[in-house]
Amino acid sequence: MVPDKPAAEVAIDEALVRRLVVSQAAALAGAETSPLTRVAAGWDCEVWRLGAQWAVRLPRRALAAPLISHEHRSLAVVGTLIEATGVRVPIPAVRGTADAGYPWAWSIVPWIAGHRGIDVPRGERSGWAEKLAAALTALHTAAPADHPVNPVRGRPLATRAAVFAERLETLSALRTVTAPQARALADAWREGIAAPAWNRPAVWIHGDLHPGNLVADRSRLVGIIDFGDVTGGDPAYDLAVAWLAFDREGRDRFLEATGDRYDRSTWTRARAWAAAVAAVFLVHSDDEPDYEALGRSALDEIASGT
Repeated sequence: MVPDKPAAEVAIDEALVRRLVVSQAAALAGAETSPLTRVAAGWDCEVWRLGAQWAVRLPRRALAAPLISHEHRSLAVVGTLIEATGVRVPIPAVRGTADAGYPWAWSIVPWIAGHRGIDVPRGERSGWAEKLAAALTALHTAAPADHPVNPVRGRPLATRAAVFAERLETLSALRTVTAPQARALADAWREGIAAPAWNRPAVWIHGDLHPGNLVADRSRLVGIIDFGDVTGGDPAYDLAVAWLAFDREGRDRFLEATGDRYDRSTWTRARAWAAAVAAVFLVHSDDEPDYEALGRSALDEIASGT
């Protein structure tokens, strides 16, 4: 097995995190004495829990460094709008800067207690539908012209056509998917490409919305995390969560809860984006079995045709 996760470019350990916290967050309750525990090390960032109330979020490679700045900026604008719907988001309490031998911006954010959404069985997620729809309605407001730019998320589907085709070819060559499954992904993508493109002003989008970035108390949605890929553009990218997170019942509830906010073309593009994200998880999750399983279950939903 070849690891897919990029290597960290800076060594992040408890001593470094403590130095940063003590240096820049001494006024935060318990900052100097609360226990520090590494709880996640993703592709881009590490997360350390600081006591019971806080989490420290630090980029682990230079390419991810701007993501923290994007979170700082966007959550200052949309964070309270989303939280008004009853869904928590990690609005920074401390906007850390390079210091103590660490080269990039970092954050201290509230700890959002609950289960990783990816660990909640798909059949138990239907209860998230209405809250998630409300949260996205709050998020998908007009983005400023100088919104953070993401090279992948929220852009026209056609800009990712070559990459999608390459991944689909890889999946077929490795027999990771069956021929009918490959056709289902290809059909969803083709329909999305054929649908009218987003032709309205860009709206804020989360840019990485899937169960791994949702926090839940079983059937109750608690929070949305990891806004590093936040950008402005076509909301269809976020709406792909209808196939990434839900089964048919949950998806029906989610679509109904959004009312007439999004037209049929947007949902068609959303299903295509779901196919693209499922392909990413299936190709690049050799060392992340949870995400490989998410990609496979999403493929089943996409193949259902609804």
